[in-house]
Amino acid sequence: MKTFAPLGFIDRLENAGGLDPLAGAVRDAVNKIVKPQWLRDVLHGVPLGHPLHPLMVQVPLGAWTSAAVLDALPGTGKASTALVALGLVTAGPSALAGYVDFSELHEQQQRVAVIHSSANLVAVGLYTGSLLQRLTGSPGRGKALGLLGLTVVMAGGWLGGHLAFRQAVGANHAEDVPHRIPAGWHSLAPFSELTTGKMERRLLGTVPLLVLRTQANEILVLADTCSHLSGPLSEGKQQTISGEQCVVCPWHESAFSLRSGEVVHGPATSPQPKFLTRVVDGQVEVCLPGAG
Repeated sequence: MKTFAPLGFIDRLENAGGLDPLAGAVRDAVNKIVKPQWLRDVLHGVPLGHPLHPLMVQVPLGAWTSAAVLDALPGTGKASTALVALGLVTAGPSALAGYVDFSELHEQQQRVAVIHSSANLVAVGLYTGSLLQRLTGSPGRGKALGLLGLTVVMAGGWLGGHLAFRQAVGANHAEDVPHRIPAGWHSLAPFSELTTGKMERRLLGTVPLLVLRTQANEILVLADTCSHLSGPLSEGKQQTISGEQCVVCPWHESAFSLRSGEVVHGPATSPQPKFLTRVVDGQVEVCLPGAG
């Protein structure tokens, strides 16, 4: 079957290295402006357990779509003007959350995201013009600019859908782990082979696990694939954050508790699958609650 033409365009967009300088400039600017880790975590959506940006964009999109409907009805000028203004007020915080997510993506994702962002900026400009025309007594021009703005923002939203569903931005990249491991206890490695204090990568079947033998001879085991964008956690570093023993992903510096798998710092929003462990006859065995 022939590829749908717009999808072919996006495939080319993903590999358009000429967009990298622009994407890099946006990334650097975001990292300079949004520095506090707590703020970045909020904008990533860590407290929610999933990305914040897709939730926030529903407000401006809903407001502008509703304004377009009201524009087609008589006597609704004030209401549609208020909705256009609401969309503009809420577009800023929505965009900020999106830019913080953008700063922690792979190159191919950033290339699509920078065009997604550009389309939305154009839409904001059109809606700003629409609002000004409405407030200065030119509702016809305001409606026309609003309709054009809605068309552009829908195109930007289509690119956002590609990012979310085809490029898996914001998805939990460790969600499959419980479905790939049978229920119950499984032998993993001889206890004597594990080096104290060193994070190691071990395979349980085909599933990579991060294994740490602590100074107290505890065995801590997490899924090795980072839930953010599949980074190898066992190649990261150990770090104590707010009294919590953590592993920091080598790709985008998401931090997870080694004892619970919970997210300590973003950009990840989903926890790592945490395995129960025991030692039987010198052999480390693991069990993942809810697996199978």
